Amino acid sequence: MLSNFTWTVRVYYEDTDAGGVVFYANYLKFFERARTEWLRSAGINQQIMTETHGVMFVVKSTAVDYHAPAKLDNELKLTVVVERMGRASVQFVQQAWRINGDSEELLATGRIKVGCVDTQRFRPSEIPQEVLSSIKNIEAK
Repeated sequence: MLSNFTWTVRVYYEDTDAGGVVFYANYLKFFERARTEWLRSAGINQQIMTETHGVMFVVKSTAVDYHAPAKLDNELKLTVVVERMGRASVQFVQQAWRINGDSEELLATGRIKVGCVDTQRFRPSEIPQEVLSSIKNIEAK
């Protein structure tokens, strides 16, 4: 595995279900936002990538294990780890942790695979060299 990127988010009322805990599918939203911020930290703007290179990232597969519930107003730390990079895909391992002072509790672990696709045909496309270089530069830090 390569470097570990972190991003924090607060749990809002809209993120919770009738039981007052984060609705299970919202972890995928949190993971998506963290990956977007990871790309931003590499200097990659997804809208510009689409306009310039005619490609975009799409989620190909997900698998999430839930360990403990998050609740309203919890502060979460989301991690992004690149597990494997291919010519047209990136495999991530992501985690959501509850931050409570100096302690952290693991809430969810996800394995997400994204693919690069051509925006016209929605067929797999190689990740543009410029984007690949930016990703490799951030992973080298």
